[in-house]
Amino acid sequence: MSIPTSTSVLESAVIEAPLSKVWHLIKLQEFDKFWSALGSADYVKGASPETDIVKWKFKDGTELEVKQEEHSTIEHYITYSVITSSPALTYSSVVSTVRCFPVTSGKHEGHTYVQWSGNFSSDADAGVIQDGKYKRREALADLAKAASK
Repeated sequence: MSIPTSTSVLESAVIEAPLSKVWHLIKLQEFDKFWSALGSADYVKGASPETDIVKWKFKDGTELEVKQEEHSTIEHYITYSVITSSPALTYSSVVSTVRCFPVTSGKHEGHTYVQWSGNFSSDADAGVIQDGKYKRREALADLAKAASK
């Protein structure tokens, strides 16, 4: 019997860089420029011209094809879903959003607040949710390093 668990995760960080510098890094095909777990991120050739699909090859051998679902340069967010995985995922689906906000006052004025959420299908177990949490935390720490260069 599985343990009931929330099927969403939300991690956030204040990145000590202006929104313009952080937002420049938030492109699916360029996540490998900041996320140390990724070996490469390349457009999938032959996909529909209206669809952006990127293959992420992780250094541990995992490969994901992610599809951009939404993108707003006005609201500063990108939403993507995993459409294929090798090895196969143990759950049906996940939709993730990376959202950036300028910090406009206080001690972090001029920096960027970043949220990275994941909404998993109901068949995702507690281990999947925890893994999603820690991967997002690691990626946000990597983003902070890349944006400060």
